[in-house]
Amino acid sequence: MNKGILEVTERIIERSKQTREIYLQRIAEAKSSRVHRASLGCSNLAHVMAAESSEDKATMSAMRAPNIGIITAYNDMLSAHQPFADFPPKIKAALREVGATCQVAGGVPAMCDGVTQSQPGMELSLFSRDVIAMATAVGLSHNVYEGAIYLGVCDKIVPGLVIGALTFGHLPAVFIPAGPMRSGISNAQKGKVRQEFALGNIGKDVLLQSESACYHSSGTCTFYGTANSNQMMMDVMGLHLPGGTFVNPDTPLREAITIGAAQQVSTLTQLGDNYMPVGRMLDERSFVNAIVGLMATGGSTNHTMHLIAMAKAAGIQLNWQDFDDISAITPLIARLYPNGSADVNQFHDAGGMGYVIGQLLDAGLLHEDVNTIMGKGLRAYATETSIEDGKLTWNPAPIESRDPTVLSTVDEPFDHHGGLTMLDGNLGRSVIKTSALKPEQLLIEAPAIVFESQDELQAAFKAHELDKDFIAIVRYQGPKANGMPELHGLMAPLGALQDKGFKVAVVTDGRMSGASGKVPSAIHMTPEALDGGLLSKVQNGDLVVLDVEAKTLEVKVPAEEFAARAEARPDLSHDRFGSGRELFSSMRHYVGSAEMGASIFDSTGEEQA
Repeated sequence: MNKGILEVTERIIERSKQTREIYLQRIAEAKSSRVHRASLGCSNLAHVMAAESSEDKATMSAMRAPNIGIITAYNDMLSAHQPFADFPPKIKAALREVGATCQVAGGVPAMCDGVTQSQPGMELSLFSRDVIAMATAVGLSHNVYEGAIYLGVCDKIVPGLVIGALTFGHLPAVFIPAGPMRSGISNAQKGKVRQEFALGNIGKDVLLQSESACYHSSGTCTFYGTANSNQMMMDVMGLHLPGGTFVNPDTPLREAITIGAAQQVSTLTQLGDNYMPVGRMLDERSFVNAIVGLMATGGSTNHTMHLIAMAKAAGIQLNWQDFDDISAITPLIARLYPNGSADVNQFHDAGGMGYVIGQLLDAGLLHEDVNTIMGKGLRAYATETSIEDGKLTWNPAPIESRDPTVLSTVDEPFDHHGGLTMLDGNLGRSVIKTSALKPEQLLIEAPAIVFESQDELQAAFKAHELDKDFIAIVRYQGPKANGMPELHGLMAPLGALQDKGFKVAVVTDGRMSGASGKVPSAIHMTPEALDGGLLSKVQNGDLVVLDVEAKTLEVKVPAEEFAARAEARPDLSHDRFGSGRELFSSMRHYVGSAEMGASIFDSTGEEQA
């Protein structure tokens, strides 16, 4: 193993020793030596079986076979989740073949950030992760399942499902993806059209044609944002069946993978000899592997929050220093949009996850001796899957990239740094994605222009007030202020200014899209402006220095003058009502900082004080 990876892992283990021990004790106490439904009274059990077939009623009444619960994020507005419509009957039939039963335990909300970007509903997006976790708990609370299958793909959905699954950590868990849509127009072409629209050179009709040519069918969006970063992590953490993450929907291979994954969970219950509860399966090494995978592929910055919240649900304590240290020693071996021009279909064709995992294992950058749904060892995931003689088959992944412009090697990477850096300075701490930045963008020194919303910046851009070097301070966008929306609307105007030759950057306590990265963006600033953060004291014209190589972010104002300034406190009442935001006031009150996962839960599942 790489020495640096081992050191970070050991540090996390030591830091988490007490909370992890408490967690493992709790899931051990929740384990049953018999089927869980055996503890129900006859009337309770009759409710459970009432709608089932006579065959399934007989199986469930015998109290010998596992009953598996499905938690589904299906809706048919979200293209990534639309394929899940017919997964439950296929899963039920697959489990019936191996003598088990299965029921849809519950559904969870699944909103699309691609729809809500720059809309009021975006302010519910981050909070939806914790709502999904709670909805998962409601679905599994009936205590009639020996394992669970999770159907989810996109941004907050998978992290929420993982948190929920770990809350029921005594149950084995398998995650089944739906797969990416086939490629449409290139992401680079899409981005160019967006900038042309931002500049006023084309109309909305042309923009819609472009967007519809990119997002054109069922399946996950093909760029490498948070959704596909989720899927990468489920592979690296051993929660998927190997080799199937980026297989397109509505194909024989996708159906075979779904059936195989469903049957796999039945082998992991407490009724057999290979009991593997998800809370024990995912340990500190699993989360380190997830971070390594994120860095090696240039994944989404959103996971600097999601992974922390996910780990916390298992009693494991991660922090941004862990991410920064791992990024510094993990080579970037994938070039995917926005870090390159390829999409996930091209990534998959070039060798995909099997190739990436093989490269990282051989270099000692991943813990190989972890538990997965396939048993002991991550090497099972350095494979490709296919159907041979009617059966799902795994063969070793290629040891050479099929497209060196998309996948490189650990020895000759696209970059020796994982592309994520933590910045520290007199404004607080933040993270920045660097894998898509050019060398001249790693140091930006320019006067601040302060905005209280992305709408203000867009208005200034349209008024031609921003044709100059500047660093945009977009504040009061943190979780306590307005739920920490993604500020994706900033990218087109700032990207257009950057292409004109101006030095621009953004500093914010909000988030950026998982597909962003072209413009230097110091995001997730902690403390946030509404929670004592000094971002609230920055004024127009203050000189700001963003230095990636020095890992610093400083406002060059004398300390005495800066301390004497009053905080700016804009009226945030417009963020409190409409689109359901009034229902989330308690979450804004209780939510923790971005560096702590921006969660309303602590490591034991209780509300923060």
